[in-house]
Amino acid sequence: MRGDDRQQSSMFSYVAPEARVPKDHPLRAIRSMTDQVLRELSPQFAKIYAPVGRPSIPPEQLLRALLLQALYTVRSERLLMEELSYNLLFRWFVGLNMDEPVWDATVFSKNRERLLDGDIAQAFFDRVRKLAAASQLLSDEHFTVDGTLIEAWAGQKSFKKKGTPPSSPGGSGNPTVDFHGEKRTNATHASTTDPDARLYRKTRGSETKLGYLGHVLMEAEVTIASGYAERDAAVTMIDAIPGENRITLGGDKAYDTRDFVADLRHLNVTPHVAQNTANRSSAIDSRTTRHDGYAESQKKRKRVEEIFGRLKTVGLMRKTRHRGVRRVQWVFTFAAAVYNLVRIRNLTVEAAA
Repeated sequence: MRGDDRQQSSMFSYVAPEARVPKDHPLRAIRSMTDQVLRELSPQFAKIYAPVGRPSIPPEQLLRALLLQALYTVRSERLLMEELSYNLLFRWFVGLNMDEPVWDATVFSKNRERLLDGDIAQAFFDRVRKLAAASQLLSDEHFTVDGTLIEAWAGQKSFKKKGTPPSSPGGSGNPTVDFHGEKRTNATHASTTDPDARLYRKTRGSETKLGYLGHVLMEAEVTIASGYAERDAAVTMIDAIPGENRITLGGDKAYDTRDFVADLRHLNVTPHVAQNTANRSSAIDSRTTRHDGYAESQKKRKRVEEIFGRLKTVGLMRKTRHRGVRRVQWVFTFAAAVYNLVRIRNLTVEAAA
């Protein structure tokens, strides 16, 4: 018998959002870990909110919503609020009941500075890392470092000679600018829309873009894009690794410089970076390359590209939607923490299988 296509609206639902989410849904494990981290961050939330006044939207819900944005590639907060208005899975994860109204998208803009000043992204990242350590998923012997270019939210037309007065209002919103043949460098030019962005080319033959550099090791860090930023950031992050035992560090050819290798040895680190012998002699000699561990490190180091691949294709970090190194640092660190939550969940499931 053919079914009836007519729809009759229901006034009530007798199924709770919790019951609608499958027991084996990946977000259940991520929600459990996220709640544990947010409970630990509660004292820090209390410091950045006034003790009196009208209650705000809970920061826990804001962070869960931002976590969903990085997990499901929701390109804007406005679209995120639209999803949250009808997506029951999103409502359950954030902690909203079915009948609760969603927030205005400007809520994120108003609270971003508060979360930024409280350094909440770094605190969230640190506690997620502790979850990984508690599950014995971290290595204390070998690390891999790398950097990636994060395209800035600034166009080439905004990269003007320093001291140039701002364009007068009126006229075309997208004026014609002919900069071909003009020598433009970071020393003489700057972006008028994002002064922290730098003109940078990650590899030979690739396009030069305005951007930042994102780095990962045990930490996640964003720096001004420059030829030395990757190595300087690596030394800074390595120096923050607890303990005094000798470790090994894998890296690509960009890290094969005599100064960087000398800095690593001074920090009691064995440099397992790829040899760069294109135009000069390598800073890594046979004393290092003859060991089996060096060849194994060269295989392992390429897995760091999986992190950048996830952050850029899913986590909205191919081109940042924010301006200024502080904001980009916050978003990059939070996106890296979300990636770690996914990895913890996946590795835990694999170990249980």
